[in-house]
Amino acid sequence: MADDPTERTLLLLALLHSRSGWTVEELAGRLGVSGRTVRRDADRLRRLGYGVVARPGPGSSYRLVPGVALPPLLFDPDEISCVVAGLRLIEGAMPGDDAPARALAKLDRVLPRALRRRAAATMLAVTVPEIDDPGINARAVGVVADAVAQGRSVRFTYRDDHDRPTTRLLIPHRHVHRRGRWYLIGYDVDRDDWRVFRLDRVHDLEVVATGDEAPDFPDASAGRWLATDFGRRSTHAPRGAGERS
Repeated sequence: MADDPTERTLLLLALLHSRSGWTVEELAGRLGVSGRTVRRDADRLRRLGYGVVARPGPGSSYRLVPGVALPPLLFDPDEISCVVAGLRLIEGAMPGDDAPARALAKLDRVLPRALRRRAAATMLAVTVPEIDDPGINARAVGVVADAVAQGRSVRFTYRDDHDRPTTRLLIPHRHVHRRGRWYLIGYDVDRDDWRVFRLDRVHDLEVVATGDEAPDFPDASAGRWLATDFGRRSTHAPRGAGERS
Protein backbone atom coordinates (compact mmCIF):
# COMPACT_ATOMS: atom_id res chain seq x y z
CA MET A 1 0.00 0.00 0.00
CA ALA A 2 1.23 3.51 -0.83
CA ASP A 3 0.59 5.79 2.16
CA ASP A 4 1.50 8.98 0.33
CA PRO A 5 -1.56 10.25 -1.65
CA THR A 6 0.59 11.63 -4.47
CA GLU A 7 2.47 8.36 -4.93
CA ARG A 8 -0.76 6.37 -4.72
CA THR A 9 -2.41 8.57 -7.34
CA LEU A 10 0.54 8.10 -9.68
CA LEU A 11 0.34 4.34 -9.18
CA LEU A 12 -3.37 4.48 -10.02
CA LEU A 13 -2.53 6.38 -13.19
CA ALA A 14 0.04 3.74 -14.16
CA LEU A 15 -2.47 0.94 -13.59
CA LEU A 16 -5.14 2.67 -15.66
CA HIS A 17 -2.62 3.17 -18.45
CA SER A 18 -1.60 -0.50 -18.45
CA ARG A 19 -4.88 -1.86 -19.82
CA SER A 20 -8.26 -0.76 -21.14
CA GLY A 21 -10.27 -1.02 -17.93
CA TRP A 22 -10.20 -1.94 -14.23
CA THR A 23 -12.99 -2.59 -11.77
CA VAL A 24 -12.91 -0.58 -8.56
CA GLU A 25 -12.43 -3.83 -6.67
CA GLU A 26 -9.37 -4.75 -8.76
CA LEU A 27 -7.81 -1.32 -8.29
CA ALA A 28 -8.48 -1.38 -4.56
CA GLY A 29 -6.77 -4.78 -4.32
CA ARG A 30 -3.72 -3.66 -6.28
CA LEU A 31 -3.33 -0.44 -4.30
CA GLY A 32 -4.22 -1.93 -0.92
CA VAL A 33 -6.92 0.66 -0.22
CA SER A 34 -10.71 0.86 -0.05
CA GLY A 35 -12.99 1.44 -3.00
CA ARG A 36 -13.80 4.87 -1.60
CA THR A 37 -10.11 5.79 -1.69
CA VAL A 38 -9.87 4.60 -5.30
CA ARG A 39 -12.77 6.88 -6.25
CA ARG A 40 -11.19 9.80 -4.44
CA ASP A 41 -7.85 9.26 -6.20
CA ALA A 42 -9.62 8.96 -9.56
CA ASP A 43 -11.27 12.32 -8.90
CA ARG A 44 -7.85 13.75 -8.10
CA LEU A 45 -6.57 12.56 -11.48
CA ARG A 46 -9.48 14.27 -13.22
CA ARG A 47 -8.67 17.54 -11.45
CA LEU A 48 -5.11 17.21 -12.69
CA GLY A 49 -6.42 17.02 -16.25
CA TYR A 50 -6.28 13.27 -16.93
CA GLY A 51 -9.25 11.83 -18.79
CA VAL A 52 -10.54 9.19 -16.37
CA VAL A 53 -13.87 7.66 -17.40
CA ALA A 54 -16.04 5.86 -14.83
CA ARG A 55 -18.68 3.20 -15.50
CA PRO A 56 -21.09 3.32 -12.54
CA GLY A 57 -23.28 0.58 -11.16
CA PRO A 58 -22.51 -2.99 -10.07
CA GLY A 59 -18.93 -3.88 -10.99
CA SER A 60 -18.11 -0.21 -11.50
CA SER A 61 -14.88 0.39 -13.35
CA TYR A 62 -12.45 3.05 -14.54
CA ARG A 63 -10.49 3.56 -17.72
CA LEU A 64 -8.39 6.25 -19.35
CA VAL A 65 -9.50 7.96 -22.53
CA PRO A 66 -7.26 7.03 -25.50
CA GLY A 67 -4.14 9.11 -26.02
CA VAL A 68 -3.48 10.04 -22.40
CA ALA A 69 0.26 10.61 -21.91
CA LEU A 70 1.98 9.51 -18.73
CA PRO A 71 4.50 11.64 -16.85
CA PRO A 72 8.09 10.40 -17.27
CA LEU A 73 9.57 7.73 -15.00
CA LEU A 74 6.31 6.49 -13.59
CA PHE A 75 7.40 3.36 -11.71
CA ASP A 76 5.85 1.33 -8.96
CA PRO A 77 8.08 0.13 -6.08
CA ASP A 78 8.70 -3.35 -7.54
CA GLU A 79 9.59 -1.87 -10.94
CA ILE A 80 12.10 0.54 -9.41
CA SER A 81 13.70 -2.37 -7.54
CA CYS A 82 14.13 -4.18 -10.86
CA VAL A 83 15.65 -1.10 -12.50
CA VAL A 84 18.09 -0.46 -9.66
CA ALA A 85 19.09 -4.13 -9.35
CA GLY A 86 19.68 -4.29 -13.11
CA LEU A 87 21.87 -1.20 -13.05
CA ARG A 88 23.82 -2.65 -10.13
CA LEU A 89 24.45 -5.82 -12.14
CA ILE A 90 25.68 -3.78 -15.11
CA GLU A 91 27.83 -1.71 -12.75
CA GLY A 92 29.56 -4.89 -11.59
CA ALA A 93 30.04 -6.10 -15.16
CA MET A 94 31.49 -2.76 -16.32
CA PRO A 95 33.69 -1.57 -13.43
CA GLY A 96 35.59 0.84 -15.64
CA ASP A 97 32.49 2.74 -16.81
CA ASP A 98 30.52 5.29 -14.79
CA ALA A 99 27.36 5.19 -16.96
CA PRO A 100 25.43 2.92 -14.54
CA ALA A 101 26.30 5.19 -11.59
CA ARG A 102 25.22 8.27 -13.57
CA ALA A 103 21.91 6.61 -14.40
CA LEU A 104 21.32 5.72 -10.75
CA ALA A 105 22.08 9.30 -9.69
CA LYS A 106 19.58 10.68 -12.21
CA LEU A 107 16.92 8.29 -10.98
CA ASP A 108 17.49 9.44 -7.43
CA ARG A 109 16.97 13.08 -8.42
CA VAL A 110 13.62 12.56 -10.16
CA LEU A 111 11.90 9.82 -8.16
CA PRO A 112 9.19 10.62 -5.61
CA ARG A 113 10.31 10.37 -1.99
CA ALA A 114 8.78 6.94 -1.34
CA LEU A 115 10.37 5.47 -4.46
CA ARG A 116 13.72 7.03 -3.54
CA ARG A 117 13.50 5.09 -0.29
CA ARG A 118 12.85 1.85 -2.19
CA ALA A 119 15.69 2.60 -4.62
CA ALA A 120 18.08 3.29 -1.75
CA ALA A 121 17.01 0.08 0.00
CA THR A 122 17.64 -1.92 -3.17
CA MET A 123 21.05 -0.30 -3.59
CA LEU A 124 21.93 -1.33 -0.05
CA ALA A 125 20.59 -4.87 -0.38
CA VAL A 126 22.05 -5.76 -3.80
CA THR A 127 25.79 -6.41 -3.81
CA VAL A 128 27.47 -7.43 -7.04
CA PRO A 129 31.16 -8.41 -6.90
CA GLU A 130 33.23 -6.55 -9.45
CA ILE A 131 34.94 -8.68 -12.05
CA ASP A 132 38.46 -7.95 -13.24
CA ASP A 133 38.19 -4.89 -15.46
CA PRO A 134 37.32 -6.32 -18.90
CA GLY A 135 37.78 -3.01 -20.69
CA ILE A 136 34.09 -2.84 -21.63
CA ASN A 137 32.19 0.40 -21.73
CA ALA A 138 28.60 1.38 -22.33
CA ARG A 139 29.48 3.08 -25.60
CA ALA A 140 30.67 -0.17 -27.19
CA VAL A 141 27.53 -1.97 -26.04
CA GLY A 142 25.38 0.87 -27.37
CA VAL A 143 27.12 1.06 -30.76
CA VAL A 144 26.56 -2.64 -31.36
CA ALA A 145 22.96 -2.39 -30.15
CA ASP A 146 22.27 0.45 -32.61
CA ALA A 147 23.81 -1.56 -35.45
CA VAL A 148 21.65 -4.61 -34.65
CA ALA A 149 18.50 -2.48 -34.49
CA GLN A 150 19.29 -0.66 -37.75
CA GLY A 151 20.42 -3.76 -39.66
CA ARG A 152 23.91 -2.32 -40.21
CA SER A 153 27.41 -3.74 -39.99
CA VAL A 154 30.28 -2.78 -37.70
CA ARG A 155 33.95 -2.47 -38.50
CA PHE A 156 36.58 -2.83 -35.79
CA THR A 157 40.12 -3.87 -34.97
CA TYR A 158 40.34 -7.15 -33.08
CA ARG A 159 43.34 -8.29 -31.05
CA ASP A 160 43.70 -12.04 -30.55
CA ASP A 161 45.33 -14.01 -27.70
CA HIS A 162 48.76 -12.94 -28.96
CA ASP A 163 47.73 -9.27 -29.32
CA ARG A 164 47.85 -9.51 -33.11
CA PRO A 165 45.45 -7.02 -34.73
CA THR A 166 43.08 -7.80 -37.59
CA THR A 167 40.38 -5.64 -39.16
CA ARG A 168 36.92 -7.20 -39.12
CA LEU A 169 33.67 -6.39 -40.87
CA LEU A 170 30.81 -7.94 -38.93
CA ILE A 171 27.04 -8.10 -39.13
CA PRO A 172 26.34 -8.14 -35.38
CA HIS A 173 23.70 -10.48 -34.00
CA ARG A 174 23.79 -10.39 -30.19
CA HIS A 175 25.78 -9.54 -27.10
CA VAL A 176 26.13 -12.39 -24.62
CA HIS A 177 27.43 -12.03 -21.07
CA ARG A 178 28.93 -15.33 -19.96
CA ARG A 179 31.18 -16.20 -17.03
CA GLY A 180 32.22 -12.63 -16.35
CA ARG A 181 32.89 -11.61 -19.96
CA TRP A 182 30.97 -9.91 -22.74
CA TYR A 183 30.97 -11.60 -26.13
CA LEU A 184 29.95 -10.23 -29.50
CA ILE A 185 28.35 -12.74 -31.86
CA GLY A 186 27.99 -11.87 -35.51
CA TYR A 187 28.48 -12.84 -39.12
CA ASP A 188 32.02 -12.14 -40.33
CA VAL A 189 31.53 -10.88 -43.89
CA ASP A 190 35.10 -11.54 -45.07
CA ARG A 191 35.28 -15.03 -43.55
CA ASP A 192 31.73 -15.96 -44.56
CA ASP A 193 30.95 -17.52 -41.18
CA TRP A 194 29.46 -16.84 -37.76
CA ARG A 195 32.12 -15.76 -35.29
CA VAL A 196 32.44 -14.85 -31.59
CA PHE A 197 34.62 -12.03 -30.25
CA ARG A 198 35.52 -10.99 -26.74
CA LEU A 199 34.21 -7.47 -26.53
CA ASP A 200 37.17 -6.27 -24.45
CA ARG A 201 39.43 -7.07 -27.41
CA VAL A 202 37.35 -5.01 -29.85
CA HIS A 203 38.79 -1.57 -30.65
CA ASP A 204 37.98 1.37 -32.95
CA LEU A 205 34.39 0.21 -33.29
CA GLU A 206 32.24 2.01 -35.87
CA VAL A 207 28.90 1.42 -37.58
CA VAL A 208 29.01 1.16 -41.37
CA ALA A 209 26.34 0.77 -44.04
CA THR A 210 27.44 -1.99 -46.44
CA GLY A 211 24.21 -3.59 -47.62
CA ASP A 212 25.48 -7.02 -46.56
CA GLU A 213 22.97 -9.50 -45.15
CA ALA A 214 23.67 -12.39 -42.82
CA PRO A 215 22.12 -15.84 -43.20
CA ASP A 216 19.75 -17.06 -40.52
CA PHE A 217 21.44 -17.56 -37.18
CA PRO A 218 22.01 -21.32 -36.56
CA ASP A 219 20.24 -21.41 -33.18
CA ALA A 220 17.15 -19.83 -31.66
CA SER A 221 19.27 -18.79 -28.65
CA ALA A 222 22.60 -17.01 -29.00
CA GLY A 223 23.44 -17.87 -25.40
CA ARG A 224 22.83 -21.58 -25.95
CA TRP A 225 24.83 -21.53 -29.18
CA LEU A 226 27.78 -20.01 -27.33
CA ALA A 227 27.46 -22.39 -24.37
CA THR A 228 27.30 -25.53 -26.53
CA ASP A 229 30.54 -25.09 -28.48
CA PHE A 230 28.81 -23.15 -31.25
CA GLY A 231 26.02 -25.67 -31.61
CA ARG A 232 28.27 -28.72 -31.87
CA ARG A 233 27.61 -30.07 -28.36
CA SER A 234 24.39 -30.90 -26.54
CA THR A 235 25.92 -30.11 -23.13
CA HIS A 236 27.68 -27.05 -21.78
CA ALA A 237 31.07 -26.35 -23.26
CA PRO A 238 34.11 -26.65 -21.01
CA ARG A 239 35.15 -23.70 -18.88
CA GLY A 240 37.02 -21.18 -20.97
CA ALA A 241 35.25 -22.04 -24.21
CA GLY A 242 33.45 -19.31 -26.04
CA GLU A 243 35.81 -17.44 -28.40
CA ARG A 244 35.83 -18.16 -32.09
CA SER A 245 37.38 -15.32 -33.99
